[in-house]
Amino acid sequence: MRYRLSTRAPFDLEATVRVLQRRPVSRVDLWEDNRYLRVLPTTESHVLIEVRDFGTIDEPNLRFGFRAGTATASSIPQLKRTLQRVLGLDVDPEPLRRVAESEPVLRPVAVALRGLRPPRFVNLFEAFARVVPFQQLSLEAGVAIVARLVERFGEPLQHEERRFLAFPTAQAIASANLAALRACGLSSTKAETLRYVARAIDSGELVEERIAGMPTRDALATLIELPGIGPWSAALVLLRGFGRLEIFPPNDVGAVRGLSALLGVRPGTALTRVIERFGDLRGYLYFLGLGYSLLRKGLIHNRSSAARGYAVGPGVEPLSES
Repeated sequence: MRYRLSTRAPFDLEATVRVLQRRPVSRVDLWEDNRYLRVLPTTESHVLIEVRDFGTIDEPNLRFGFRAGTATASSIPQLKRTLQRVLGLDVDPEPLRRVAESEPVLRPVAVALRGLRPPRFVNLFEAFARVVPFQQLSLEAGVAIVARLVERFGEPLQHEERRFLAFPTAQAIASANLAALRACGLSSTKAETLRYVARAIDSGELVEERIAGMPTRDALATLIELPGIGPWSAALVLLRGFGRLEIFPPNDVGAVRGLSALLGVRPGTALTRVIERFGDLRGYLYFLGLGYSLLRKGLIHNRSSAARGYAVGPGVEPLSES
């Protein structure tokens, strides 16, 4: 049986999942054969979810079903809410389109990425666990560490002689010893930070709903009080974990480099002015910059006829149709 997921058009499942992955080697967020695969928890066990779009970007017809594991009827609403969160299905695409296309140099990329939604991580612990490993490291190095954490601490689910993995729970990391965390590539400080956060979440000391109810300034201040969490980490947790699009992560070298290439603007005052022009949607620039880099690598396909012949950045060749 397949269950419907509602969202407003346009919506591009491939682009959204690719940006969620950041790199196609993700061990938990899988894009295969035009479908999104992910192991998700239910109150009973874990299930392997498959999401497909049987429609088009302009008329999405999103459905999800189960490829492995069993979910009861009572689990379906929660799974729907999780997928709506992860895929940004409840985000209104119209303000994103307007603000992106208001910048002439961004318009071709906004058209090429038409239907991209800002994705979110599944829960508060996953947000921390997919931010802390990247502190002062390259994207590739951080992705490799997260993959090892998933391999070591993620619950496996077998399907057709293949091993799928759930993302580690806060409880699993809370009970881990520091040596096992360091063996995944975390420094001693990061291992201690991640375990501290896991224990705070597992014990109920750090509650997602409480942070979600805070104004952004207060939420940032609360997260920065945690050991090992600075302004950059706190901002990314709120952006990628809570969908706070008013935040652009400060001093994010990779994001600034990507935006500079995309906009043809050197880092500094000029780039800051562009970011500030996005106002409460400045965080969407982070996702556009990431989407732009994936477009250039051919990991997101430009399927919009309206984008034919557009370049996707200064000095970049026009995108081909596929």
